Amino acid sequence: MAIPQSFIQELLARTDVVEIVGRYVQLKKGGANFMGLCPFHGEKSPSFSVSPTKQFYHCFGCGKSGDAIQFLVEHTGMTFFEAVEDLAGQYGMVIPEEERSPQDRARLQEQREKQHTLTSVLEKASDAYRRHLKESPRAIAYLKGRGLSGEVARQFGLGYAPEGWRSLASVFPQYDDPLLVESGLVILHEAENGEEEKRYDRFRDRVMFPIRNIKGDCIGFGGRVLGDDKPKYLNSPETPVFSKGRELYGLFEARNALREQGYVLVTEGYMDVVALAQLGFPNAVATLGTACTNDHVQKLFRFTDAVVFSFDGDAAGRRAARKALDAALPYATDVRSIKFLFLPAEHDPDSFIRANGKEAFARYVSEATPLSRFLIESAREGCDLNTAEGRAHLSSNAKPLWMQMPDGALKLQLLAEIAELVQLTTRELTELWIPSAVLPKSSREAPWRKNNSPYAPRQSAYRPAGRAQPASRADHAARILLGHTALWEQLTSEDHTMLCELPTQHGDLFVWLEGQLHDHGALPWEALRENMVGLPVEELAQKLMSGPAIPTEPLAESEPELRDLLNRMLVERIKEQETEAIEAAKADPSALQRYQELRARRVQLMLKLEKTQTDGIIQG
Repeated sequence: MAIPQSFIQELLARTDVVEIVGRYVQLKKGGANFMGLCPFHGEKSPSFSVSPTKQFYHCFGCGKSGDAIQFLVEHTGMTFFEAVEDLAGQYGMVIPEEERSPQDRARLQEQREKQHTLTSVLEKASDAYRRHLKESPRAIAYLKGRGLSGEVARQFGLGYAPEGWRSLASVFPQYDDPLLVESGLVILHEAENGEEEKRYDRFRDRVMFPIRNIKGDCIGFGGRVLGDDKPKYLNSPETPVFSKGRELYGLFEARNALREQGYVLVTEGYMDVVALAQLGFPNAVATLGTACTNDHVQKLFRFTDAVVFSFDGDAAGRRAARKALDAALPYATDVRSIKFLFLPAEHDPDSFIRANGKEAFARYVSEATPLSRFLIESAREGCDLNTAEGRAHLSSNAKPLWMQMPDGALKLQLLAEIAELVQLTTRELTELWIPSAVLPKSSREAPWRKNNSPYAPRQSAYRPAGRAQPASRADHAARILLGHTALWEQLTSEDHTMLCELPTQHGDLFVWLEGQLHDHGALPWEALRENMVGLPVEELAQKLMSGPAIPTEPLAESEPELRDLLNRMLVERIKEQETEAIEAAKADPSALQRYQELRARRVQLMLKLEKTQTDGIIQG
């Protein structure tokens, strides 16, 4: 659903960013602004500033900045729509839904009410399970035997479901309430052949692990038996508020630690998550009895750019890792790190740390297998590279994996490595896998230009023939991203911030586009065009997209073209920030540190631009 930009502006006008940020960050008044330790990166002295006059936050250390909505998106992992909905609810505002039919609005309202009711029911059950844990010496002894402290048990809200078949009847006097079945707490056996209908608790005699969404609402449970009964682990079923393919256990509890530690550790069970938190690794999460999915990976990359999948070293662990590889490949950009950790077959993370210590485990994590190596190991499994047949088999295995990856330097390096293994040139392998991708050298557009400055607007070496030159870099970036929204996921937070903070016309367009992608994922231009009808951003977007059509398979050209373009825009933006930092240093000498950091970043970008220019000339 498209949210009118006028509503966003009104919502932000009512919102106090100091109040919103202050719920998560301890702020102290410092001159005209409020200061605190940045929640997005570890630091010992505060460089995170919140301006009550500009209604904006900015970190002089990592560069994160934005308004109240952006803070909720970045810090809590909410989607853009969820953040708007959360703020609107706090300030008594209703998101406009004029474009929906009365029937659609009624269904949406009913769905929201149902979700709220179900989470309330689950929260009530969670409270009861926690009380039961305090009254169960056996369950307490089990948790202590696993080395868990009362503090960690409270942090994760652990509880206990008693042995009785209908223990929840003491919590919910109306035990036949359909909500108990719909929430997954109660199992219903319908009456057949004159038999009576039967209802009983799903979870009985189990340690209970509440599963929370990124807002902290209880949406389901995991239960573990205290002995050796089967099944050992039991999860809530799929419900209107809980989907195993999208949720990760422990993500709500770990969200701050992910930024402090710099990576997320994905494990195979909730006991692993709780035990790791107890042992000094609070940045762990777990899938919920299902293979890792694209949704899981995408959600994790909202919080961190580094993911380590941890699996047992046995055959089952390798199979699980292979599925995680498939889920992660579409998100393996050049600025992200994805690794695979295989522990000895006799260990899980808990037992390994207790046997070998935290340092040994941390070393194992740092030495985990990179995605590139695991991809090749998976592809060459069972292939005899001493034979032509074995090498051809490797090529066949590697192609579908490689094709899932986003374009970039990592993908090109893997292509070269695979080509060497199968004894083909990179060009031959590319022609084999993507016959239409390699053009004769004579048909390439020459990248030469008269102006040798790497910062001046230019005809990009990557632009396909026939494409009109947009009026500005902002126009050009908007056109590429509107035509290929999947590229947005490959950009860094620095890119996102810069684009969304552009002057009003373009900035509003990128803010709107980001909201669409948070709500709906990658969309074709036709869908975006429908969603923006009547909005302020429509005129500019339609104007930009009225030129020649963008090719449908553009990533090999558009991604490097966009990267080059954004790097040039970042250089100009950083130049302006350097000037501001120098001015600020007149009153605050500590701003010189910010200036030095900005200058170092600008030099880094300039070197990349020069390399891109040189590579383009060589290829031409």
